[in-house]
Amino acid sequence: MGAILQSSLSSGLLFALLALGVYITFRILDFPDLTVDGSFTTGAAIGAVMTINGTPPWIAVICAFAGGAAAGICTGLLHTKGKINGLLSGIIMMIALYSINLRILGKPNVSLRNMDNFFDGVNIIVVMAIIVIAVKLLLDMFFKTDLGLSLRATGDNARMIRSFGANTDVTIIFGIALSNALVATSGALVAQQQKFADLNMGIGMIVIGLASVIIGEAIFGARTIFRATLAVILGSIVYRLIYALALRIEWLDTSDMKLITAVIIVFALIVPTVRRAMKQKSVAKKRTEEMLLKLNSGHGGGERK
Repeated sequence: MGAILQSSLSSGLLFALLALGVYITFRILDFPDLTVDGSFTTGAAIGAVMTINGTPPWIAVICAFAGGAAAGICTGLLHTKGKINGLLSGIIMMIALYSINLRILGKPNVSLRNMDNFFDGVNIIVVMAIIVIAVKLLLDMFFKTDLGLSLRATGDNARMIRSFGANTDVTIIFGIALSNALVATSGALVAQQQKFADLNMGIGMIVIGLASVIIGEAIFGARTIFRATLAVILGSIVYRLIYALALRIEWLDTSDMKLITAVIIVFALIVPTVRRAMKQKSVAKKRTEEMLLKLNSGHGGGERK
C-alpha cells in the first residue's frame, strides 16, 4: 500500500500542472480547449529532443513551456481573430500539433535512457512538490492582478467586460496560452520521469485534467481561488490514487484506463448533484414543517380566544 501511495503522489504531482492548465480554460475562461491533447505531447517532444541534443534538462523544460504557450496562442487567435468556434479551434490545433509533434520528434517515439535527466539524483516527490506549490502560489497572486481579474471576469461574462472597454480577445489568448504552457511543462516533466517521449502520449490528457479538476472541486470545494487551485492539485493526486487502486482489481488492466477515467468523472459529477438535490429537499422539508407549525399555533391561539 505504501508503494501505491508513493507512486500516486509522484504521478499526481507530475500531472498537477496539467490539471491547473485545464482549470484555467475549463473553469476560469469557460473555454472548451482540446488543444491540451496536442500541447502535452508538444512539451514532451521539445523537452526530449532538446535533452538528447545536449541541452540541460531544466532549460529544455522551460522551452517546452514556451512551446505550449505558442500552441495556446494559435488556438486563441483562431477563436478570437478567426471567429472560429472555441471547441473547433481546439480540435483544429490538436490535429495540426500531431504533425508538428512528429516533425519535432523525427519518429513516433524517442528514448531518454542514458541521458541527463531533470530528476537525476533528486527525490521526484520533493522536487515536484516544490514546483507545483510555487506554480500554485504564483497563479493565486496572478489572479489577483488586473490582468488576472480581467481573465476571471471574461470567463464569467465576456459581453459585460467588453462593454467596459476591456479587450477580451487579449485576455482569452493569454489565458489559453498560459493553460497550454502549463500543460506542455507537465508533458516535458512526465517525459523526463518516464525517460521517453511518444507521439501518442497526449491522447486523453484533457479527460485526465478534467477528472482532476472535477474530483478536486467535489471533495475539497472551490469557494476561493486559493482553495480552488489547491483542490485541483489534490484532485490530481486523488485521481491517480483511485486509478492505481482500480488497477488492482483482477479483471481490470491498463488498457481500461480510459473507461476507469470516464467512470470516475461520471461519479464525481453525479455526487455533487445528488448532494445538492438532497440539501434542497431537506431545506424544503424544513420550511414546510416550520409553516405547518406556524399555522397550527395560529389556529390554536384562535381557539383559545
